[in-house]
Amino acid sequence: MGIDLTRRRLLQAMQALGLIAATSRSGIVNAMPLSEETLRFGPAQPFDFDRLRHQARALAKHPYQSTPTRHPALLDRINYDTYQQIRYRSADALWRTGRRPYPIEFFHLGRYARKPVAIHALVDGKARRVIYSPDLFDYGKSGLRTAAPGDLGFAGFRVMNTGKEPGDWLAYMGASYFRSAGPEDQYGLSARGIAIDTTVPGRQEEFPNFTAFWLEEPPGSDDIVVYALLDGPSLTGAYRMTWRRSREAFTTDIEAELFQRSDIAQLGIAPLTSMYWYSETNRRTAPDWHPEIHDSDGLALWTGQGERIWVPLNNPPHVQTNSYQDHNPKGFGLLQRDRDFRHYLDDSAYYDRRPSVWVEPKGAWGAGAVVLVEIPTDDETSDNIVAFWQPARAASVGDTWKLDYRLYWAAHEPFIPDVARVAATRLGQPGIPGQHTPRDPHGRKFVIEFTGGPLAGMPQRFDIVPVITASRGHLSHQFVLKILGTNRWRAQFDLHSEGSEPVELRCYLKLGDKTLSETWLYQYWPENYGFTR
Repeated sequence: MGIDLTRRRLLQAMQALGLIAATSRSGIVNAMPLSEETLRFGPAQPFDFDRLRHQARALAKHPYQSTPTRHPALLDRINYDTYQQIRYRSADALWRTGRRPYPIEFFHLGRYARKPVAIHALVDGKARRVIYSPDLFDYGKSGLRTAAPGDLGFAGFRVMNTGKEPGDWLAYMGASYFRSAGPEDQYGLSARGIAIDTTVPGRQEEFPNFTAFWLEEPPGSDDIVVYALLDGPSLTGAYRMTWRRSREAFTTDIEAELFQRSDIAQLGIAPLTSMYWYSETNRRTAPDWHPEIHDSDGLALWTGQGERIWVPLNNPPHVQTNSYQDHNPKGFGLLQRDRDFRHYLDDSAYYDRRPSVWVEPKGAWGAGAVVLVEIPTDDETSDNIVAFWQPARAASVGDTWKLDYRLYWAAHEPFIPDVARVAATRLGQPGIPGQHTPRDPHGRKFVIEFTGGPLAGMPQRFDIVPVITASRGHLSHQFVLKILGTNRWRAQFDLHSEGSEPVELRCYLKLGDKTLSETWLYQYWPENYGFTR
């Protein structure tokens, strides 16, 4: 399927390596001051977004040249354990003093983050490059302080909390990956600048890199603006990403212009990358003792026609790609709807706090599809879920793409549907409990729980109808009931299907001519449940 699983795991490792608490102060190198900072900077150069666009456009006219790795033997020595001992000196953080509320620290290079990136501080339209020095890092007991060369470079950066809040809330490191902890202060899934040929047979997935950053805080605002230059074999790009924090959500307004060097079979816009191992849906297949382990539990869609759709995530037996055709979508996102700690029982990873990320297009995106890629995994360390928008328009050499969208990093999707939402998907044995008739060895019971919308506060009634379809097989025992003592409603049915091929299922609730719920879409793999091998 053209998916480089090793590369994806390495990117996950790079981000995990980077999110380490900063520690103590060291000696300070001589500095050319920027405000009251003690870092060293290069000479001032004029900069604005138009200049960055011109730079990206000019770069696309030349063959791609990968950023060279400096001192590879040294980087090989910096494995995961060694990296844990290296700390950026918080006293030397960019914007540590003055009116700016968010200090910025830089990531060290290592075995899993080998490409240096240029980082600039931008003030009043003037950009100065931050000069790397090993004196900016505390190497602990790694023994690398005397071995660290002065031209190694940075791997990326992170934006720190202030006051009594420890740690960071935003990080850029590895290819075009970035992520935020959101208001719940817990990292989870990531976003990317672009996705290229993620699921194209016979083609390797391409990972362009953010090779340079310009960091700015506009006057009179607590926003942070990150400008980035993207460079890869198939395209270049200029990005402006404006970050804003609130109690409800952290948002990223992304404006970008891309310039193609070559044809691209699959262009993925606003890509999100997450992890799903198991939940209440496929708990019986999980080897771990935790009840659930996932960064996201579903893909939510808000179509151009206004339909709300929920797709529970899967850990399929084979790499699986599904495309949901649409025209001018209102939004989509990978969400973590289950927020109950008792459903995870993990007091270190805190999966119940992982942010959901919602993509809101600005303007008309035209025809295309939201693509969901699900990759088999047997642990929680791999990013095995990808979602992005693929335009119907071909991506040809010489093309220019203008992107404009907003990301919401929050506990819930920002635009709550006015219909009931899916709260859980459960699978069980078919048939009716207590009856002694033989159970269908090729059957499976599905239980879908809905909550909110017009169902909120509605008393028990028996005229709500589940509208269910299956791509193959036949259905039985279909009904809807309110769960006693709760505000949840349960749609239930049995599926009878032979063979190992997946079954596409669809369900929503109706009362007369009124639609009560979002549409539940599920891809059932019989071999995941041991009935067909």
